[in-house]
Amino acid sequence: MNDQHNGACPLTIEVTGEGAATAKPDETSVTLGVISEGDKLAELQKENAAAISSIIGALTALGIPRQAIATAAFTIEPQYDYVDGKQQFRGYKVTHLLEITLPGTENAGTVIDAAVSHGANTVTNVSFRSKGSAAARQEALTMAVRDAGAKARVIADTIGVSLSAVPCKIEETPGRGFEPVLFKAASFPAGDAATEIEPGVLTFKSSVRVWYAYA
Repeated sequence: MNDQHNGACPLTIEVTGEGAATAKPDETSVTLGVISEGDKLAELQKENAAAISSIIGALTALGIPRQAIATAAFTIEPQYDYVDGKQQFRGYKVTHLLEITLPGTENAGTVIDAAVSHGANTVTNVSFRSKGSAAARQEALTMAVRDAGAKARVIADTIGVSLSAVPCKIEETPGRGFEPVLFKAASFPAGDAATEIEPGVLTFKSSVRVWYAYA
């Protein structure tokens, strides 16, 4: 409780509320690509570009539209070793990452396996999105406000005071409002085992601080 002036409320009960809602994912994003290292930059770039071209060809052969495949990152970095406190040039590292956007959630593993078999040696992210995200966020916020109201009524009943019907102030508290479903980054050689990706559900969380006047 707060017996000091808080806006228009001279006597208030302050409570927090939390809510969570889920949404079924209906879109997948996969980020993968090729990391090449060596001391001859021109050859590295050629090797890297050939692998990326092969990956794109394999993905389009799966029926993925070319416009659903975009470059997520391309970097060329000099690499150094330190020997006896001295910097020695070791070579270059060329990284080219592609972001592939897929409808649904069933084909992430197939995409990863196809890419790996055509030269991909790093997967940095698999995440899922949902068209129901906005509705789930609103539902989580609604539940948080209701949770706060229920707590305030319990407090008011316990101490024998009358609670205002409408809160005099509501504040959404910052925090992590979304728990994405992620596939951790990995680097690996091509293999025979099929990759399985389980999408699960997307969870949206909300929390609020609410002030009720009482008498």
